[in-house]
Amino acid sequence: MASLNKVILIGRLGKDPEITTFESGNRKMSVTLATTERYRDRDNNWVDQTEWHNLVAWGNLANDIAEKRRNYAKGDMMYVEGRLRTRQYTDNQGINRYVTEIQVDKLMQLVSGHQATQSSYSPASQAPQEPVVQAPAPAPDPFANQPMPSDDLPF
Repeated sequence: MASLNKVILIGRLGKDPEITTFESGNRKMSVTLATTERYRDRDNNWVDQTEWHNLVAWGNLANDIAEKRRNYAKGDMMYVEGRLRTRQYTDNQGINRYVTEIQVDKLMQLVSGHQATQSSYSPASQAPQEPVVQAPAPAPDPFANQPMPSDDLPF
């Protein structure tokens, strides 16, 4: 039986992307992405729970981002596709550390919910896809102005 390692996130960049260029000429892009879940607690107060994700991109995708760096900035709403990767390293005190990152395959900037700029890497094509795509307009939420029933609490 086959397995699947696929991550899809929509969130906001926590900082501007950092590009590292190695002696070999290879590039690495790293950035953080915040996703926030909103729910009501037992007292019916809204609670925001934010998770921070470490994103990393290599090769053609990192090169594409480096060349268009000003298109991606802290606070931008992004759509991300990738895979989870955990790596081990030894810190300055000799302690083994582990870090889990999302190795990005596709990074798409969402603008006003109507337009997006996409950077992606496809191993089959070895080249970035078209740089501009149109995202569909979001459907109106029929429950947006409805109060949350008290029996719909997550506990």
